[in-house]
Amino acid sequence: MDAEERNGFRLAIGIVLGAVTAVVEFAFTLLSGLVLLLVQAWPLGRQAVLRSVGSAGRWLAERERARLSAWLRIKCSSAYTDERALTYLAWRWPLGLLGAVVLLCALIGGGYSLSFIIGWLVTDVRHPLDLVVASAAGLLLLFMAMQGAIGVGTLERRLARRFLGPSQQDELRRRIEQLFTSRAGIVEAVHEERRRIERDLHDGVQQRLVALGMLLGRALRSQDRKHMDELLGQAHQQSRQALTELREVAWRVYPTALDEAGLRAAVETVAERSAVRVDLDFKVREEPRGPVAAVAYFVVSEAVTNTVKHAQATRIRVMIEGQKDGSLLVCVEDDGSGGADPRGSGLIGLARRVAALDGHFDVSSPGGGPTVIRAELPCG
Repeated sequence: MDAEERNGFRLAIGIVLGAVTAVVEFAFTLLSGLVLLLVQAWPLGRQAVLRSVGSAGRWLAERERARLSAWLRIKCSSAYTDERALTYLAWRWPLGLLGAVVLLCALIGGGYSLSFIIGWLVTDVRHPLDLVVASAAGLLLLFMAMQGAIGVGTLERRLARRFLGPSQQDELRRRIEQLFTSRAGIVEAVHEERRRIERDLHDGVQQRLVALGMLLGRALRSQDRKHMDELLGQAHQQSRQALTELREVAWRVYPTALDEAGLRAAVETVAERSAVRVDLDFKVREEPRGPVAAVAYFVVSEAVTNTVKHAQATRIRVMIEGQKDGSLLVCVEDDGSGGADPRGSGLIGLARRVAALDGHFDVSSPGGGPTVIRAELPCG
């Protein structure tokens, strides 16, 4: 079953459940209206009834939110008033009954569209033209019912957004806040990365170069040829280590293999350089664009580095897979001791990088393991 068939099946189930809830909502709306009409002249009683009706209406609206989310992929806010919930229910039940009518028409159309085949297989056909006309009419009715089901789904979305929210203004406000947050996070991540590079250069490469200079100075001042050769040998060793550490720093800043050979080659290099065994499962048909590939690489690199340093793991599994919706899923799992802190500087930096691309980042690391790091990156 492909994605379109699954979506059609979910839509049909959602409309069927909506027809069932519409009956309940109709009864609730009718009963609530009658009760409120009876206590209209009694202020205290009216307030008590309104509170009870509002609570019941919110409960029904929450059931509708669950149905819309599970079957129609419609996300609604929970920040709505009881009055808006009651208004939504009053408008929703006719739409639910309309959905039931649409599905009934689909069943009738499907039955008539099969009448030609069933007629030839089961009975002796005396009027084949009538069967052809009935089948054609059934196909037409089935097609119109399918379009009607899509229309019902669209109306469900608009009605829920109108009364339950979020409204377009709320969405824009949320998006602006998200952009402000992600921008601030990226600035902080850049500063943190610069500080880490400075520490690596100061504590690693710089110390190597200082030691190299001291060894060369001692070699120049030495009068003993054998001692001079030993000092030069040590200086040569220090220069090689300094070059290796400088390459490590440059690789952490941005790997050239990412541009020259692509994401897979860059991640394979991380796996080869790891002190812990890394199993790579790469299922990407098209090379992701530059920013997405860079973030995916840094997620893998940082996760593998953290595992080697802290997790006491014996195996790491890296999975990079292209999703049907066009996003890129990156998952790094190890068999270590767990207990990774999602608020640590390294993981916070990864979360900010992913958020800058409107992606989703998640860390699961219970005590005793395993640690699973997941990042979903949109590629559009």
